[in-house]
Amino acid sequence: MNDMSQPPTPPGPARACPICRKPAVERYMPFCSKRCGDIDLGRWLDGRYVIEGDDSMSEGDEEN
Repeated sequence: MNDMSQPPTPPGPARACPICRKPAVERYMPFCSKRCGDIDLGRWLDGRYVIEGDDSMSEGDEEN
């Protein structure tokens, strides 16, 4: 069967940039621009974003 028999599906709703809430641009997903991507990276590097985790094992410990 030919895939061309089905009409193309419309793209889903545009996702908003998590920094400025403008529509995201495919090239910079999930952001709208390089600037917003850089702002997000800076927040990670400054330690403003934290991923909760189990601190029971330190970096030097190894599992056997």
